[in-house]
Amino acid sequence: MIFAPAVEPEFTAIVALVNSAYRGEGAQAGWTTEAGYIDGQRIDLDSLRQDLAEAPNAVLLTLRDKAGGPLLGCVWVEPDAEAPDAWYLGMLTIRPDQQDRQLGRALLAHGEAYARDRGARRVRLTVVHLRDTLIAWYQRRGYALTGERKPFPVGERFGRPQRALEFVVLEKEL
Repeated sequence: MIFAPAVEPEFTAIVALVNSAYRGEGAQAGWTTEAGYIDGQRIDLDSLRQDLAEAPNAVLLTLRDKAGGPLLGCVWVEPDAEAPDAWYLGMLTIRPDQQDRQLGRALLAHGEAYARDRGARRVRLTVVHLRDTLIAWYQRRGYALTGERKPFPVGERFGRPQRALEFVVLEKEL
């Protein structure tokens, strides 16, 4: 497997990948889709560029089987502004038709190692509170619910919630 920081020419493919995994429906959806309770896209090209520009210490890591191969996944990692010894991990995405290959585990482990190599002692992430299966998946990988909750952003930026949503915070000691 090849892990590498994303570069500008890959951004369009990353946006398509993230939207298919997070908001895909029917045969296009993976097991992590949010389409049942959030309408609209998860990300667009302008917001991805803006997010990266506003977070100079963040990196969006990509996953491929081989150099030059198709994009299979991505994950966002950055120092957590709220916790000096922690890094935030988000937007963990695997192409829906590849989600049975345990690539999510590999990409998660790589994101954690990337943060650890840069001084992180723990990794924090947020998950929509309704996503019991995904929360359990992270718990099996050593993450624990902290008891913290964060509001889901209102507006079009991350899609339009069909009901009241919030994030739960999970954390793992490295």
